[in-house]
Amino acid sequence: MNNASITFIDCTLRDGGYYNAWDFESNLIGRYLEAMGVAGVDIVELGLRTLRGGGFKGPCAFSTDEFLESLPIPDNLSVGVMVNAAELVDGTPMEDSLQRMFPVHADDSPVDLVRVACHVHEFSKALPASVWLHDQGYRVGFNLMQVADRQQAEVEALAREATVYPIEALYFADSMGSMGPEQTLRIIRWLRNYWSGALGIHTHDNLGMALQNTLTALSEGVTWIDATVTGMGRGPGNAKTEELAIEVADLRGKRISLVPLMQLIRQEFRPMQERYGWGTNPYYYLAGKYGIHPTYIQEMLSDSRYDEEDILSAIDHLRVEGGKKFSIHTLDAARHFYGQNREGDWNPATLIEGREVLLLGTGPGVERHKWALDKYVRKNRPVVIALNTQAALLPDLIDLRVACHPVRLLADCEAHTLLPQPLVTPWSMLPDDVKTSLKGKEVLDFGLEIERGRFAFSQFSCTLPTALVVAYALAIATSGCASRVLMAGFDGYGADDPRSREMQELIDLYQNTPGARELVSVTPTRYSVSTESIYGMS
Repeated sequence: MNNASITFIDCTLRDGGYYNAWDFESNLIGRYLEAMGVAGVDIVELGLRTLRGGGFKGPCAFSTDEFLESLPIPDNLSVGVMVNAAELVDGTPMEDSLQRMFPVHADDSPVDLVRVACHVHEFSKALPASVWLHDQGYRVGFNLMQVADRQQAEVEALAREATVYPIEALYFADSMGSMGPEQTLRIIRWLRNYWSGALGIHTHDNLGMALQNTLTALSEGVTWIDATVTGMGRGPGNAKTEELAIEVADLRGKRISLVPLMQLIRQEFRPMQERYGWGTNPYYYLAGKYGIHPTYIQEMLSDSRYDEEDILSAIDHLRVEGGKKFSIHTLDAARHFYGQNREGDWNPATLIEGREVLLLGTGPGVERHKWALDKYVRKNRPVVIALNTQAALLPDLIDLRVACHPVRLLADCEAHTLLPQPLVTPWSMLPDDVKTSLKGKEVLDFGLEIERGRFAFSQFSCTLPTALVVAYALAIATSGCASRVLMAGFDGYGADDPRSREMQELIDLYQNTPGARELVSVTPTRYSVSTESIYGMS
């Protein structure tokens, strides 16, 4: 490889925009451009070029010529933008879309390079865009996404097809972050069987191999490489510019300055990273390992309604069902994944009918007021139901435990086997590994089905709007014909926490459902529900 031939692209403002809606402050952009100008970067991909609105997006989502002309771009940097092939093959005449996106010749535009991001199924239809863009004077790159699991014949066919188009660089992207160096080399060699032009690589860091894969590609003759500042990019992010810049400078034998970049990272990008949370973690690692689109993880990590068990359960579901293409509907289904046998064989009325039920939540209210709760239970003998492994009250005061999340159950299996109370759970629907881990445990099988916006109660099962364990517990009390439901430890979350809204909506829906029992919180709560002090109850 001729080291001088390396083309080093930083695409922070494009790929990083998936975290902040492409809304970078002008001062940051100015400092970023200055830092790129002295760090050995050749091209800055300053954003997307799109015709699609919908929701607020900052200027780097559109990267218009007018916006780009307002930026202090150093003379030694070229400017690139990216177009999603989906906008070129959506049924609108391609030339019309391109003319609207790129209304002037490249000579009159600040944009030098246009890259088209394509899924494999879009590639053939999108390739003619390279002719139109080339004729308008733009340099053209095509980025093949999600090729890590494609077979040799398919990869070679794509490379062969690209040879007749005016493409300056053919990229392959490790979209799922699932590739290692051996697979990187294999794909390069397959592409090289037909493609003799410049090859590029865009790596993701799910497995912590983004830099390693990029350097492996360079050693194999790839000459176009991508990186982002601190790795800021969709999911766990990309190869880090601050690291790749050092390697490229070494290959080129040239001196660079990282001082402006490191200052920018400390003052701007590290605070953003703390806010938005990109970077590798075990969830992204699993997504990379199983070929799951990183946006699933990004969405769940940014939504506090998803706790550890939800994320792991979703990953497990997507591993089996497939998650290469992100869909918010698929995410919702994964969050609520259970087996198909929805009918149990235990009737809660055999224990509960006509009696009070005391639900023990996980909030601090149970621990803080356990003396009074203890006194009430011993005197009035309600049916005490603890959520999951709640253990603030003495074991002899708890009648049942309820749990309905397979991943949480798997995590709590050992604890449940040591706890003396029977466990109510949708046993027939649980994975075999959970059942095996609970072998020997007394289990009461009460089935469930998830249907958005609906509660329904029957003798042996229920329909719930969500897989939250509190919904399951309320259904057990209702199917069991409890006289009323007392709630302890349902303190609530902060006003800005989405879980507060979700819980309140759940309570409202339940209370408006025929057959619902009276709910009374006996410890402090933020929810709109009837309250009564446990200290004043006889």
